[in-house]
Amino acid sequence: MKKIYLIVLSITFIGFSYAQDSANVLFIGNSYTYFNNMPGLIGDLAASQGDFFESTSQTPGGMTFNGHASSAATFTAINSDSWDYIVLQGQSQEPSFSDAQVNTQTLPYVMQIADSINANNDCSDILMYMTWGRENGDPQWAPISTFDLMNARLRLGYMRIADSVQASISPVGSAWKYVRDNNPGIGLYNADESHPSLHGSYLAACVFYASIYRKSPVGAPFISTISQADADVLQAAAALAVLDSLDQWHLHDESEHTQADFTYLVNGSNVTFTNESLRASSYSWDFEDGQSSTNENPSIWYSGVGTYTVSLISESSCDLDTIEYDVTILQASINENQDLGLSCAQVTPGVFKVLGANAVDLITVVDASGRFISELISTTIDLSKEPSGMYLISIQLEDKIQRIRVLK
Repeated sequence: MKKIYLIVLSITFIGFSYAQDSANVLFIGNSYTYFNNMPGLIGDLAASQGDFFESTSQTPGGMTFNGHASSAATFTAINSDSWDYIVLQGQSQEPSFSDAQVNTQTLPYVMQIADSINANNDCSDILMYMTWGRENGDPQWAPISTFDLMNARLRLGYMRIADSVQASISPVGSAWKYVRDNNPGIGLYNADESHPSLHGSYLAACVFYASIYRKSPVGAPFISTISQADADVLQAAAALAVLDSLDQWHLHDESEHTQADFTYLVNGSNVTFTNESLRASSYSWDFEDGQSSTNENPSIWYSGVGTYTVSLISESSCDLDTIEYDVTILQASINENQDLGLSCAQVTPGVFKVLGANAVDLITVVDASGRFISELISTTIDLSKEPSGMYLISIQLEDKIQRIRVLK
């Protein structure tokens, strides 16, 4: 996916060429990954679809995230290449435990590993391996004592972890549940009721193929040694789990590492923006009315009613992404912006004078991003020590307010 290989067959088929999607992947996990050589199944599946897949695994049996964070071999593997994807998989139970336990015994170690991944190559995508509940759950704790309960807890745990480190998710557990609910005759488990059978590993491989390449595995010629009928079911379940919910799993387009997004809250003519971009380090906002900001979460005032197109450019060292939404200001808040016949004039560089009133009750100054600058009762406003840009002056006289923009 990150690399495009152009292969020219110059002997028998002279002049014929084709492009392959490719992915270079490091798996950090344990036996749920290495059982039945699941990464090898992904490679065979990809090859049968005309794609290229190469991988390395750091998967000692029973390894937890804490164990990996304490392992020099894990960090050596991370630093050994500029990976397209690094898959993180915890011990089979740990993400399903209580939120408090996950917060102290799992999440800090995932964050430590993620920091190392980003330091090695901040364009590598972290992909959480959402595993499945044990066949009959885990009796040691009531909230995970059945398959459905444990599977739901694992789903919640992996999604919380992914949000914390801005990772994507390969939802193997969701596909697993779909197959159990709709095709219970297909045995997904090894005899220990925990590890995957070949069918379970093949299902996981199909989910990873769909997650990494954003392509359907349905119809893939490679089916290992399972029956065609079972392969058809598992391929379809993987496609359904992944491709119908790409946003839910944060599976962005293969050409986009950075994803721009934001939400906003309108209060009168004041709008507060919450940045929800993924994998970005700098931001550029345009609010259409002449205001702009590079703050991560700006707050601004609009001077009039109307619909404004707000755009956000989120950027990382890998790429940038742009998104825009229309923000509608229906009415100003009570007494929020009235014409009191006042104006502001720059009398010396950076110093402004309110004209039209000998005295004011209060003046509030904010910059274009909504950052508070000062409050004063003088009609002289000194911005000489502030950087160049747009400022919003709110002038209060009795119970009325007029807002004036000035450009320093």
